[in-house]
Amino acid sequence: MDAREIEKKKTRKALAAAVLILLTAAVLVFCAVYSDSIKRVATDPAYVRAWFRAHEPYGALVYCLVTIVQILLAFLPGEPLELAAGYAFGAVKGSLLCLLAEGIGSVLVLLLVRRFGPSLVRLFFSDEQLERLKFLHYSPKRLLLFAIIFMMPGTPKDLLCYFAGLTDIDINKLIIICTVGRIPSILTSTLGGNAIGDQRYVFAVAVFAVTALLSVAGIAFYNYICSKHEQK
Repeated sequence: MDAREIEKKKTRKALAAAVLILLTAAVLVFCAVYSDSIKRVATDPAYVRAWFRAHEPYGALVYCLVTIVQILLAFLPGEPLELAAGYAFGAVKGSLLCLLAEGIGSVLVLLLVRRFGPSLVRLFFSDEQLERLKFLHYSPKRLLLFAIIFMMPGTPKDLLCYFAGLTDIDINKLIIICTVGRIPSILTSTLGGNAIGDQRYVFAVAVFAVTALLSVAGIAFYNYICSKHEQK
């Protein structure tokens, strides 16, 4: 590797770190400015539904922006936001908003990874995590495997989305997989969140129980596929 290539690699790494720092700083500033509202959201769920419904369409816009940031900052959990969408907007609208926001977030992730490369991905994930997915670089069935793994509840979708950007798979196909593949997880979360908002607790528990079983199956399948290809 010549000096020019080394310099380009350092520049990409610095830019990737800058992106992470700026996004993290924005989240911290937001939390500091709206700390009282955040505390109320955490302690008064009814307030969430009332606030979003009283501030349409801005409530939906705020939700989408927060969700997009969560997709970009892969260390932030996404399930609470999907539950909140169902609770605040209902199952149908909440699911559509989740799909829109997470789809936009996925597109941004793919474009950023294609631009900055492994330097950006390694800000969020270890080499060991990336190594387990190495088979998606060369497997003849990688597109099908990627789609199946991504659609199963419980699999690490943020990791998969970031890793996808490192492959040479057509980005349009990746965008479809990384968007449509989130639907099963979105539906179970928003249905459960809406049921809690409507005080249908038995139905909510049933949804979460089924989701938990599917997630266990998804994690087991993910580990099986990764282990199988590691042995090869």
